[in-house]
Amino acid sequence: MNSNFEVIIGLEVHVELKTQSKLFCSCSTEFGAEPNTHTCSICLGMPGVLPVLNQQAVVYATKAAMALQCTVHPYSKFDRKQYFYPDLPKAYQISQYDQPLAEHGSVPIVENGEVVKKIGVRRIHLEEDAGKLNHIGQRLGDAKGSLVDLNRAGVPLIEIVSEPDIRSAEEARLYLTELRNILSYLDISDLRMEEGSMRCDANVSLRPKDYTGSLEDLPRVEIKNVNSIRNVQRGIEYEVERQAELLARGERIVKETRGFDDQSGRTYSQRSKEEANDYRYFPEPDLPPLVLDEAFIQTIAGSLPPSTMTIREELKAAGVQPKDIEIILADQGAWAFWQDATSQYGDARQITNWMLSDLSRLLNAHGDSFATSPVSPSNLVELLKLIDDGTLSGRMAKEVLDHMYQTKQPAHIVVKDLGLSQITDQNAITQVVEETVAQHPQVVQDYLSGKEKALGFLVGQVMKKTKGQAKPDMVNAILKEVIQAYAEKA
Repeated sequence: MNSNFEVIIGLEVHVELKTQSKLFCSCSTEFGAEPNTHTCSICLGMPGVLPVLNQQAVVYATKAAMALQCTVHPYSKFDRKQYFYPDLPKAYQISQYDQPLAEHGSVPIVENGEVVKKIGVRRIHLEEDAGKLNHIGQRLGDAKGSLVDLNRAGVPLIEIVSEPDIRSAEEARLYLTELRNILSYLDISDLRMEEGSMRCDANVSLRPKDYTGSLEDLPRVEIKNVNSIRNVQRGIEYEVERQAELLARGERIVKETRGFDDQSGRTYSQRSKEEANDYRYFPEPDLPPLVLDEAFIQTIAGSLPPSTMTIREELKAAGVQPKDIEIILADQGAWAFWQDATSQYGDARQITNWMLSDLSRLLNAHGDSFATSPVSPSNLVELLKLIDDGTLSGRMAKEVLDHMYQTKQPAHIVVKDLGLSQITDQNAITQVVEETVAQHPQVVQDYLSGKEKALGFLVGQVMKKTKGQAKPDMVNAILKEVIQAYAEKA
């Protein structure tokens, strides 16, 4: 990109809250029901109905605000945001405008376990979701028609609006990754972007190096409703290049809303960008102001889980590598599994290695997660202790783990059923070693002449004869002793 421009990015993230009912009525929020079956006169906007605020949604929204270091306002209010669209049956959305629930927070950007930058959070507000348009065709511009599903209309949302502090598509990816990590530990949303429970709008502008005006006055493009963190990154990368090319040709940037086509990796124009006055905001007359007393705020503060940075510090102190820390942190089930396992077993690195290699392999192959793993933390610890006491070799333990996963049995039962205990009897191993040496005199001579690989062959033969159950370090030591005795007799 032309170095005469600086990239300015702000993100608006919509997060559906995991309540059982909608924000202003008792309709179910369950995902995947038959279209238009989770609706009532309130969420359909029928005349004469009155909304009633869902208390649990307020609890969840306040948790999110506190976890993002925001100032939670004891007084906020709801407003009507007017716009006409087929998936908005009332022709307005109940949201919050000039007096939102919370403001002035931050999200850290973390690289290699260290905070390299903080992105400001301008505001968090509560609002109801709109319905969903299912276009008959690839996208809106090509659609031959659209079907309206209002099951989602009225589902509680929080909108998290960042400051325009993000300067690259990579920073946007890191911001969204950390934001999702923080919210996942609050257990307030499914955060399934593929189902729309977390969606992102990206506002992208290019600021000339000699520009001295307000960021708000820059012509910006909004990439709307992107459904994955990777696609947010791709959409921003494309949009930055597109705008840079236009400016290089002396053309102006049109302030507009654009969609993102994940197949082509391109953005496409949808409509001109609305301004705040286009929505004709005014206070919602059917809802009183939202007043939070100090006792409520303190109760929520006391219920918050450890922060993601606190979790990172605990993992780092246990010797977990930065890359592995991010993998564990990104999965709340993995963090709970790790905590449980390390509380029973002193070697955190061993726990981490087995979790993220062999156990992860099995989980991925079967579509499971650490939260649903057939191998419990205590069962994994038992397996590692069998390695420590010499009952199993590392290779044997991998085989036992596979059977533990399939049978849901603890390690000692699987070992007994398979007859896989490691041979540690010196006399038994010596007998097999002597037989092996006698059968391969040339290989023995090769080893005595300095060919170290020959010893590896002999070890392999012994392990083969013992079906892999002989303890490898004993095999090595006994082989050397027997070969030395063989040489002295020769």
